Amino acid sequence: MALHFTREEYASRLTSLCALMADEGLDAMLLFAQESMYWLTGYDSFGFCFFQCMVVTRDGRVVLLTRSADLRQARHTSIVSDIRIWVDRGGASPTGQLRDLLFEMDLLGSRLGVEYDTHGLTAKLGRELDQTLHSFADLDDASSLVPLLRSVKSPAEIAYVREAARLADAAYEAGFAEIKAGADEGRVLAAMQGAIFEGGGDYPGNEFIIGSGRDALLCRYKSGRRQFSAQDQVTLEFAGVYRHYHSALMRTVVIGEPTPQHVALHDAAHAALQAIEDTMVQGNTFGDLFDAHARAIDDRGFLAHRLNACGYSLGARFTPSWMDWPMAYHANPAEIVPNMVIFMHMILMDSESGTAMSLGHTYLTSEGAPERLSKLSLDLPVKAG
Repeated sequence: MALHFTREEYASRLTSLCALMADEGLDAMLLFAQESMYWLTGYDSFGFCFFQCMVVTRDGRVVLLTRSADLRQARHTSIVSDIRIWVDRGGASPTGQLRDLLFEMDLLGSRLGVEYDTHGLTAKLGRELDQTLHSFADLDDASSLVPLLRSVKSPAEIAYVREAARLADAAYEAGFAEIKAGADEGRVLAAMQGAIFEGGGDYPGNEFIIGSGRDALLCRYKSGRRQFSAQDQVTLEFAGVYRHYHSALMRTVVIGEPTPQHVALHDAAHAALQAIEDTMVQGNTFGDLFDAHARAIDDRGFLAHRLNACGYSLGARFTPSWMDWPMAYHANPAEIVPNMVIFMHMILMDSESGTAMSLGHTYLTSEGAPERLSKLSLDLPVKAG
């Protein structure tokens, strides 16, 4: 088996989930999030683009219902011993086959927690699930239970996050070396992703973001490449990834001479990140993190250029996003506790002048000040034109 954690750690995770289920009065959980399945059992697959469900009972029984294509994947990567196959055929209903499995497991009339808030359960299949099970059991939205447990990392998980952070630094250094007038964005991406693969890392949960010129103001990946000019700006948002655990970074690199607006926006982003670090202590909330960032930026007159969220938790995530719960936005009451991994991004986009600036780091929380996982400088990165 290709397990990334000890069986004892998986057993501890199952015990924690069962205790939480008991507190919530749930007889069983229907897990559809691939992250939940991976965290709980090691099951590693992108087969969640099709219907699959991991059933976990309050007394600790775990059964995976998946397709035949993922049978060997589950056997090879997970500790799950009871794997059932729903059959692809004309008119087949995977939710009907799930109902039959639940009946066999004596869960008729039970209270089931369902992970609705996940890319692993489409709206179509979610509606079908409700229709199939509405008279079979009581269904509760329990989407937040496993993410709550996953948000606090074990020592073994933290070791993987540190390796992801090392790979993120290596990726940045490889990409930065390729940034120069006349170079192509594709060379930067190839160097960055290549450094991660060569270092033993994985694909990220979403595409690396690169944008130059006007596209440096974007914070999403888009298709198409351009060559850098002698006076340019390049925004990079990316993550080192190890065993699916992410450590993200964000930078805007200036080619040539930084404009006064580049400098002013960088100063604001740097001040906001410092305010974040001062706030990221046990007892404060993710809403407090956002407010600290907003005050630092707004006091410098750049309210119009910032976003309405400034970071989020990181962990083991799958396509299409490495963003995890909870997120830093105003009035989010989620508390900061030790051993959380949090990516904070200070993103400023001045559309009027066409100036971009971003500065982002991943942190490990503790009982005191957070640890900045990257060794990169927070200075404005500049390359000669």
